[in-house]
Amino acid sequence: MARGKQPGKAQHAPKVHRAVVTRTVDDFESAFWPDEQPVDNAVVMTMGALHEGHAALIRAARKQVGREGRVAVTVFVNPLQFGAGEDLERYPRSLDDDVRLAEANGADVVFAPSVDEVYPNGEPQVRLAAGPMGERYEGATRPGHFDGVLTVVAKLLHITDPDFAFFGEKDAQQLAVVRRMVADLDFDVEIVGVPTVREEDGLALSSRNRYLSAEERDRALALSGALFAGRDAAARGPKAVREAAAAVLDAAEGVDLDYLTLIDPHDFTEAPDDFRGEAVLAVAAKVGATRLIDNVRVLVR
Repeated sequence: MARGKQPGKAQHAPKVHRAVVTRTVDDFESAFWPDEQPVDNAVVMTMGALHEGHAALIRAARKQVGREGRVAVTVFVNPLQFGAGEDLERYPRSLDDDVRLAEANGADVVFAPSVDEVYPNGEPQVRLAAGPMGERYEGATRPGHFDGVLTVVAKLLHITDPDFAFFGEKDAQQLAVVRRMVADLDFDVEIVGVPTVREEDGLALSSRNRYLSAEERDRALALSGALFAGRDAAARGPKAVREAAAAVLDAAEGVDLDYLTLIDPHDFTEAPDDFRGEAVLAVAAKVGATRLIDNVRVLVR
């Protein structure tokens, strides 16, 4: 006990209440644990620029802990997970809007620390390593990315000390490495994955979608289209899944493919041709200057 689990479309939010906005660890602790009453606590970790996907996470957290529990939302753009030439400075920051969305969906406390507050001794010399699981796919394209993710997730788990931590299934590899970290290092927290939230036309919600022009957004639909085509072919085995998805992307214009892969979720390696069971079909591509990722769960027979 701390101190104190279908893809969604937009839902009606619960009644708005006021969330306390905190900037320091001390202020967060005072706001999140105002007494010693033993209630369940949950955290949703974000980098801000919140959208309906994040709202679904917050609502799931509130449902998990109930009316008497406490929900924290962290808003922190973590420099450790951005590589050279990536969009750290360009990454959208909209704290006032983020607080309003968090409040409307059930958050009690928003923790929005500065870089100096999270890393008071400067860039940390000791970091967590994601290992082989974090070196594939996203990790191969963005070396060191998941080391930065795990380092900040570990710190925020220590600070917020939750019973439950909620992450989106859209970032499937991130969810996998976080779960592995928690298991390997005996963190006393349950990691809960929440299904990807999509627009009516299938586009997965992402903070980076705002970078897309209208034309680029239309082109980006090839990613979800490929995934859905692959999922529809699952009864014919892994090869058919890959071929059906690849055919959609091959026909798409303006999509610069990074990877399309069918993954064994147990160790995040490529699923062999004789694989049977639940797999993750994942894609990453640039549309214009914007890099997008998406995935779907596929039951291969």
